[in-house]
Amino acid sequence: MTVRTVPIGSEVLADARRAAAELRDGFRRRGTLVVNLLSSPGAGKTSLLEATARYWNGARRMAVLVGDIATDRDAQRLAPWTPVVQLTTGGACHLELPLVQRGLEALGPLELDFLFIENVGNLVCPASHDLAEHLRVVVLSVTEGDDKPAKYPKMFRTSQALVINKLDLLPYVPFDVNAAVEDARKIQPDIKAIPVSCREGNGVDAWCAFLDEELGRLRTSCHAG
Repeated sequence: MTVRTVPIGSEVLADARRAAAELRDGFRRRGTLVVNLLSSPGAGKTSLLEATARYWNGARRMAVLVGDIATDRDAQRLAPWTPVVQLTTGGACHLELPLVQRGLEALGPLELDFLFIENVGNLVCPASHDLAEHLRVVVLSVTEGDDKPAKYPKMFRTSQALVINKLDLLPYVPFDVNAAVEDARKIQPDIKAIPVSCREGNGVDAWCAFLDEELGRLRTSCHAG
């Protein structure tokens, strides 16, 4: 009898990568930039999205898929500003592509400039999962400490941008912005650092300008391809 070993895990991972690549390319061809927002709990992903929607005030077409272990509270916060679908994992510490695909079905056929995926608050597991994003952004609040890039390198290595949030609290916490950015760039030299205060609105214009630049690059590549 011939014994054959089939590497199921490898095949599953390959299928997941293929599905993510196909979905990403579909968004590219439609001119929609998909942004995966990651952070630890409470860093301010939802606040950043609220500030983004307020800044654009309808000038950009956006929608949000919100990931949480439980409750739809973040989706309720965003609903006055943008189309939103809650993705509840029921215990999983990260989003995976099948759940995102179900969220897209619930969102419906919208013409969008930006689709934001607000991942579950976690600096470990979400870094390993491709959600068909074009841009991965890690949000770090000054209340967390400036050592997070060094302690969670994969999250920062796989991200293209770092938003440092809650700058209004800098006078009250021991956080060195330059040290955090320096550590992040030791891991990912090309990471874009954008300091903001969602509460006061500082830096939100730079964040939105960065997103517009990335959207422009995406649409240029679409026309070229």
